[in-house]
Amino acid sequence: MKKYKLIIDTEVLDRYTAHYFSIHTKAQKVPIPYPYHPSINEWMVMKRSMMNALKQKWKDFVVWVVEDQGYANLRIEQCDIEVDTYYATNRRHDVDNSVIKFILDGMCEGGLIVDDDSKHVLSLTLRCHTDRERPRTEISIFVADENKKNKESSNG
Repeated sequence: MKKYKLIIDTEVLDRYTAHYFSIHTKAQKVPIPYPYHPSINEWMVMKRSMMNALKQKWKDFVVWVVEDQGYANLRIEQCDIEVDTYYATNRRHDVDNSVIKFILDGMCEGGLIVDDDSKHVLSLTLRCHTDRERPRTEISIFVADENKKNKESSNG
């Protein structure tokens, strides 16, 4: 089974921030402050315009990450995705609040995956961890093999 791995850590954030400020020369605020997706508790209560702005920032960021890590335009048809989020603190994190909506949108926009619907993303596994030294998000994409594709299409 073919596997691809996207890693979002502080090193990636630093490179993206330099890229972002080279384009947005008047910008003052770092576009993506943490190497993990905002909690659904944060963005679901935002005003629609603020949520859309956050979504766009993340989509732009993930498109850049996909290209930076050499995965642009792979157009993976079917896959299983596992997400391991390593937070900097031991604070309580609900796994279900760590959904990666904006990251998936960026993966589609960057051409890594065809779409994030259930015909293309067969499963999504979310796990939370703590790593004080190196907070990060690791996204493993497992390309579905032909046998699994055929089984899925015959069941549908």
